[in-house]
Amino acid sequence: MSRSIEIIPAIDIIGGKCVRLSQGDYNAKTEYDASPVDMVKRFVDHGFTRIHAVDLDGAKAGKPCNLSTLEKMAMASDAARIEWGGGIKTDDDMRDSVNAGCAYAVIGSVAAKQPELFDKWLGQYGNEMLVLGADLRDGKVAVSGWLGTTDITIDDIVTRFLPGGLTQAIVTDISRDGMLQGPSFDLYTEIQRRYDTVDFTVSGGISSAGDVARCAELGLRRVIVGKALYEGRVSLNELERIC
Repeated sequence: MSRSIEIIPAIDIIGGKCVRLSQGDYNAKTEYDASPVDMVKRFVDHGFTRIHAVDLDGAKAGKPCNLSTLEKMAMASDAARIEWGGGIKTDDDMRDSVNAGCAYAVIGSVAAKQPELFDKWLGQYGNEMLVLGADLRDGKVAVSGWLGTTDITIDDIVTRFLPGGLTQAIVTDISRDGMLQGPSFDLYTEIQRRYDTVDFTVSGGISSAGDVARCAELGLRRVIVGKALYEGRVSLNELERIC
């Protein structure tokens, strides 16, 4: 029997517009007609209030580039809670993102390369806001908009921050991202089993409502749905029925 799962629709942003990449390749970009603000309103109308948004320009540049878009998205609905990531590297970046309206800040490169700064932010902003972003390529954490790779494993990075109160992590399997081939179910069930106090979000590969339902059946707690929505492979109405 399925258990409840939180479904988080995604918005990827380049130049203030909705796009999707395949496997993080900036040269494999599809641009969509709807604006990020329009998508926020649509998601909220269907009951999805936590919305995952990635500043792809910021991820590439190493500093937020679409904060004005974030501000418009956050103001689009009182119910919207924007989960924002991409290029947050400094105290100023964090402050500016919070001031622009992000409810959750997804931190990837800093967590991998400057763990003391992530620790500081966990203490300063709290584990309700701070979300670890762990993007995996061949089992190792990628950084800088997936343009760089480390030797850090998912276990390395999760156990590093557990003592500081980490409770949320988005794990993306880059090989599956935007490919509509289904997520790495084994990866997510195993890490969720090992670290029960952390709410892991499945990210990458969701191709259908069936994939989301399978995540729920496996006891996974959160799932991001992106390209499948934009390509019409799953509808918001279908997702409403699952959660």
